[in-house]
Amino acid sequence: MAVKLRMKLSRQFTVFGSAIFCVVVFSLYLMLDHLQLDHSKNPSNNVGKLQNGQLSILQEKIDHLERLLAENNEIISNIRDSIINLSKSVKDGRGGLEAGNQSRATMPGAVLTPPLVLPVQPEDCQFAARSYSKSAEGVQMLEVYDLLAFDNPDGGVWKQGFDITYEGHEWDQEPLQVFVVPHSHNDPGWLKTFDDYYRDQTQHILNNMVVKLHEDVRRKMLWSEISYFSKWWENIDVQKRDAVRSLIERGQLEIATGGWVMPDEANAHYFGIIDQLLEGHQWLEKNLGVKPRSGWAVDPFGHSPTMAYLLKRAGLSNMLIQRVHYSVKKHFAAQKTLEFFWRQNWDPDSSTDILCHMMPFYSYDIPHTCGPDPKICCQFDFKRLPGGRISCPWRVPPQAITDDNVQERALMLLDQYRKKSQLFRTKVVLAPLGDDFRYTEASEWDQQFQNYQKLFDYMNSHPELHVQARFGTISDFFAALRVTADVDPLTSSSPLLPVVSGDFFTYADRDDHYWSGYFTSRPFYKRLDRLLESYLRAAEILYSFALSSLKKHDRLNDFPSVENYKLLTEARRNMGLFQHHDAIAGTGKDWVVIDYGTRLFHSILNLKHIMVNSAHWLVLKNKGEYSHQPSVPFLQMDDIQPAQDALPRKTVLKLSDISRVLVVYNPTEQERLTVVTVYVNTPQVRVQTAAGHAVTAQVSAVWEEPTQASSEAYQLSFVAHTSPLGLSLYHLSEAPEVRTAPASYTFYQQGGDMSVAGTGQFRVNVLPGDSTTFTIENSFLKIWCSSMSGLMERLQSKEGGVKQEVRLAFVWYGTTSNRDKSGAYLFLPDGEAKEYSPKRPPVIRVTRGAIFSEVTTVFEHVTHSLRLNNIQGVEGQSVEISNTVDIRGEFNREIAMRITSDLNSSDRFFTDLNGYQIQPRRMMAKLPLQANFYPMTTTSYIQDEHLRLTLLTAQSLGVASLKNGQLEVIMDRRLMQDDNRGLGQGVQDNKITANTFRLLLERRSSSDAREQVRPSSFPSLLSHISSMFLNHPVIPMAVGLSYGHLHTAPYRPLRSSLPCDIHLVNLRTIQAGEGPGPSEEAALILHRRGFDCTFASRNTGLLCATTWGKVRRAFLPQIIWEKINVIDSRGRVPRIQEHTWA
Repeated sequence: MAVKLRMKLSRQFTVFGSAIFCVVVFSLYLMLDHLQLDHSKNPSNNVGKLQNGQLSILQEKIDHLERLLAENNEIISNIRDSIINLSKSVKDGRGGLEAGNQSRATMPGAVLTPPLVLPVQPEDCQFAARSYSKSAEGVQMLEVYDLLAFDNPDGGVWKQGFDITYEGHEWDQEPLQVFVVPHSHNDPGWLKTFDDYYRDQTQHILNNMVVKLHEDVRRKMLWSEISYFSKWWENIDVQKRDAVRSLIERGQLEIATGGWVMPDEANAHYFGIIDQLLEGHQWLEKNLGVKPRSGWAVDPFGHSPTMAYLLKRAGLSNMLIQRVHYSVKKHFAAQKTLEFFWRQNWDPDSSTDILCHMMPFYSYDIPHTCGPDPKICCQFDFKRLPGGRISCPWRVPPQAITDDNVQERALMLLDQYRKKSQLFRTKVVLAPLGDDFRYTEASEWDQQFQNYQKLFDYMNSHPELHVQARFGTISDFFAALRVTADVDPLTSSSPLLPVVSGDFFTYADRDDHYWSGYFTSRPFYKRLDRLLESYLRAAEILYSFALSSLKKHDRLNDFPSVENYKLLTEARRNMGLFQHHDAIAGTGKDWVVIDYGTRLFHSILNLKHIMVNSAHWLVLKNKGEYSHQPSVPFLQMDDIQPAQDALPRKTVLKLSDISRVLVVYNPTEQERLTVVTVYVNTPQVRVQTAAGHAVTAQVSAVWEEPTQASSEAYQLSFVAHTSPLGLSLYHLSEAPEVRTAPASYTFYQQGGDMSVAGTGQFRVNVLPGDSTTFTIENSFLKIWCSSMSGLMERLQSKEGGVKQEVRLAFVWYGTTSNRDKSGAYLFLPDGEAKEYSPKRPPVIRVTRGAIFSEVTTVFEHVTHSLRLNNIQGVEGQSVEISNTVDIRGEFNREIAMRITSDLNSSDRFFTDLNGYQIQPRRMMAKLPLQANFYPMTTTSYIQDEHLRLTLLTAQSLGVASLKNGQLEVIMDRRLMQDDNRGLGQGVQDNKITANTFRLLLERRSSSDAREQVRPSSFPSLLSHISSMFLNHPVIPMAVGLSYGHLHTAPYRPLRSSLPCDIHLVNLRTIQAGEGPGPSEEAALILHRRGFDCTFASRNTGLLCATTWGKVRRAFLPQIIWEKINVIDSRGRVPRIQEHTWA
């Protein structure tokens, strides 16, 4: 039977291969015949008289023909190899490949062809397709924004509100409950570095806390930043630690939120938010046995429902927010909706509800927390007593409480509490008592606690006042609120409290002062953060795999597992620290930014060491040959970042006639075809798979200047087939190879002579730039660019066949001439953007090759590239856009990339929140321009009935759609002054910054009229995977020259890709109960993505399917199941069935 099958397959291969060969020969004949006909029609035009343009066209056709020949050769070779491998598998009795998840563990050398139609289960579309229904008491923020006038009339003592009155008998039946919550907000870096703040202030706050809380059991304190708490914990003795534990047990000290920091909610990716939350919670569990119950976010500059969802899933029941647009606060106060259940836009029931308290007034400091009149409330900030370092700006100082004035002062304060209570639906009032770095000195503890206790004693001893006032924690307050509001403990619903859905961006604290500048401020470090997140996730996964494999082979003692885990922990904490709302936001002092950058930089270096060490073990074929030599690493990364404020640069791999192994690590859970690019020292390169099969490659120039190519380095690009989470191997050697072809170059010049140097290995044309356009294309897309600017003008998806106007341009924003100007936080432009007009014409360089085609335009302030990858996978479906921005010489300017299309978007656009979910937006003409900018962490898109245009980003930036069919992104900002929000400086530490995007044009198969009112939207599966590939590129590592004698083998930990809609967020090894090393457990975090099914499912390039949200256990490696306890979102350990993930 096996012999007959082989003979049949052999005949089929012969026939199929012959057919392909005939097609190739016939295509060649037609093309040559076409050229000959063109020549015969114009006999006077011989070859020697062809113009530059005609020569260019001829050379492009020849290049295209060569590419076709190379591709067909590769197809034939791959088919041959597939038949041989399949024949061997039949001969060996192995049968076919395991089915499941559509993606197979493709055999080495086999041709990998994405399915023509993406198999999506109808059940998987129901999540995004279900109809929207708002609850009767529901509040949808999109409707609130439509409703509000966003004016700012003078509200009296509460400037941004209204006059509040009350009847004196309102509390006769039910007394007012007042919870005064002492707190100290400790920024882990802002005006000082993290370490300087700790040395000068934070350690003293915490030391005093232990002493002062023990003096009186009625005293309470709230703390949230575990980064500081853990540092302090390491420096205190056992006796003090026991004292802290007793304070927590007695309920005097509460740890709120429990994250490493209080994260920014606009720029932070959900990976970073989760990771810093995990780091904080694991530290608390290990050292204090504490699990936080309530969230506390008084300082992030706007609030995201993603944070609410993650806190809910982390086991918290309550949360508090503060920085919300003053008009929204006023509206919520008037409607008495400041306390609500925050529900996700996409949740049809109450499963995501979390009880939320929105602080009603301007700030979280004491003058703005006891009630509506800051002049009075400031008199109850006893740190401002006469003789102190700070005073009340209203020039009425506090008075120490004595027997003589306690009645008058208590009634004055009670009046504020009562007025504040009128803004809520219950008789439970929260009054935070603190500010930034409060309670540093022991004297402040005495001033605040002693004076307030006298006021409480007076109020509570007079029943006619109908009030019970006390110190409390935030959870004390929420516990009382839940009882008073009759919150059902099972359903988390209340007949008194409304449900709110939506987000709270963009924040404004007064007038037209919108905090949309920080969406982009310090973009260099926003990009560095995303790089660190990608490296951290990649290192976590590889380290977890290596650790399990080492244990299986009983070689743990030979591997630096503890040393690497320390580096991993440090990287987690440095990344967590940067999620702080003054770090990733770009709103710290210059030297603080340098401190953050140095931490990120060192952690990236350390994570590379961890990946190199882990991959060393995993790819080594003979484990007995393993030896850890830190001075001579087995693998080397293909790039080096020379400093914290510099862009990475590629290292040049030295090749010879002896094959050198290149390890390609795919950190995603999807099998992928991807372009790998490395620098090599020779243009004569042969690329082979681990099985010895030649691979088509492209050699391109390395450009030292716009028209000067290097003579010592060359860019080698090839398409790698990488297994999910696996390590693939490719062999590089210096040798002539028919499948390795040089790229060709076309330059467009505008006036004057252009000299192109160092291109002896390549064909180069120089053409005049005029009003015409030129094109680049691949199997999926075609781009028309201006020969004068090099910028895109039209885009065509070949699946639909229709050309779309998609124009790309750069624009400048200035800053207003008013007293208040743009700064690190605020965006206050001087009107609409002005067209970017460089002083001298750009250099336009067009690259065409077998692997990619690219247009690079070098302007004065931006080096802009458009790339199309010639690849039959996801990465061939989008336009890759790279901008290297340098505005270091500018004065009060911000540069933006604007994309203008002919889509009829109806002033509606969509932005992501933290890379987790999509929030619909509307351009609101009633608001100033700066109010229409929103944070974009990973995605923004516009759409009409037929098309969606999606911009994917590899760094957080501010985005807007100011006109129909437009998207624009602020890429960098240089501002010479402070914007009066406490920083005390402008933003002048600009770096040369790389911004990377992908532009995706998708045809919609259907649209729904109801989507105009639906408060949720979803990316397509192709968009999800494209974004993941953009943010998690493959990582090449070359085997060191001294290790060429060791044998290596590919590492394939998964038997299949995970389903398309399942993302492996992390595989995180847990710290041991004792000591700094790893335990034998790991946390596997999976995210099932919601996706829009109304897109064409043909030719998506995806190599996966959807499976009802289930992951087959058979396709995950045994080492995962050996290490992991599976816990669902409710904290229970479910049953694991044979073929499902419960």
